[in-house]
Amino acid sequence: MGRITEDLIRRNSEHNDCVIFSLEELSLHQQEIERLEHIDKWCRDLKILYLQNNLIGKIENVSKLKKLEYLNLALNNIEKIENLEGCEGLTKLDLTVNFIGELSSVKTLGHNIHLKELFLMGNPCADFDGYRQFVVATLQQLKWLDGKEIERSERIQALQNFPVIEQQIREQEEAYCLKRAKDKEEAQRKLREEDENEAKERSHSVFEGQRYADISATLPFSVEHKDHVQEGQEGEYNQKRFKDNEDDLEFWNKPSLFTPESRLETLRHMEKQRKDQEKLSGKKKKVKPPRILITEDGKALNVNDPKLDFSLKDDEKRNQIILDLAVYRYMDTSLIDVDVQPTYVRVMVKGKPFQLVLPAEVKPDSSSAKRSQTTGHLVICMPKVDEVITGWRQTSESGTSPSDSSREHTNQRSKRIEKLDVDPSKRSFPDVANIVQEKKPTPRRVRSEAKIIPSEEDPDFEDNPEVPPLI
Repeated sequence: MGRITEDLIRRNSEHNDCVIFSLEELSLHQQEIERLEHIDKWCRDLKILYLQNNLIGKIENVSKLKKLEYLNLALNNIEKIENLEGCEGLTKLDLTVNFIGELSSVKTLGHNIHLKELFLMGNPCADFDGYRQFVVATLQQLKWLDGKEIERSERIQALQNFPVIEQQIREQEEAYCLKRAKDKEEAQRKLREEDENEAKERSHSVFEGQRYADISATLPFSVEHKDHVQEGQEGEYNQKRFKDNEDDLEFWNKPSLFTPESRLETLRHMEKQRKDQEKLSGKKKKVKPPRILITEDGKALNVNDPKLDFSLKDDEKRNQIILDLAVYRYMDTSLIDVDVQPTYVRVMVKGKPFQLVLPAEVKPDSSSAKRSQTTGHLVICMPKVDEVITGWRQTSESGTSPSDSSREHTNQRSKRIEKLDVDPSKRSFPDVANIVQEKKPTPRRVRSEAKIIPSEEDPDFEDNPEVPPLI
């Protein structure tokens, strides 16, 4: 049996971007709804409401729909017209093929001054003598009844004969109410009998199952015994299936009255038959395993369950990654959930995951997500993480001179940025005495260098007596 829920209304309001508070048209037909509820609280702006082919037994919870113009309640279990006085803008009401026997209840529609069309064909009251004349005289604002236009002469004649017609309708209503009370008692009696039979069958099946379990526990286990048990179970399954088929055939061939109880009984029988089929065949609803988004070793996977088009752009100028996801244009933004991680981005669209591994590490806290009001696309901007700079220290090799090492050190320092490592545990103030390099070059004057004495045989040699000798 169905009920009117917020999720049901949202699923049937995609034409309004799944927004329910501003709905003007709603269709909830063929949903096996038994009670009319919640609509007057969630959808105050409704103008058209389709509820045909359900199991609604009473008109209720629609009096606050002031803007409602068309209400379709055909093929339901309604027995009385009521609770429509608050629908001030109602112009069309369809109650075709219901169980309305109290024709005098149409008087409550006198408050709906804008009502122009009414459909009551297929109801027990439509078979009453003087039915049309009574409705035409009672509801003088009507222009059409059961698809047929009401002429002015017809209304004048109905008003003239109204006292006599009203007495006839009252007598036929009383007879119908007595008959309806008997039908209700008979339906309740059948329902009690069915419940008792089901309880007996349930206890019998439990007893049989326990008996088979006791026999299996006492007998020694063997392959032959196993085959015997399987054959017995198959035989029992075939026998029960044959019995269910016979019961089903008997149910559909059995004559029944056209009452709300018979409709409910038919629905219960179909529901029971479906459950028995599932139970006997051993078929269970396959639970879809959850989608794996992160592997056991922590690797993120690319997933696109909503099957959305997307584009991933690396904006080097602004140092960010931009994801453009083509979300459904008329879908409510509340059904979208965005989660940005350093190495991947995940978007849940109506519960379906979209996940994409990013080509570079990003900053989740600085990321932003916006949705276009024209196209509905979701744009996620994710700034990239800057390069991490590690400390670097140059070690002088034994074969290089201090001047070469200092030159190389200066050149490499100009190319790369170097961080100064300070160990506060050793000293808390700079050591001035050790600022100069520990390995000092030897002064040239200490070194013993061989004196270069020019040779007289050298053709370029000139001896100038005024020049002092080199020391």
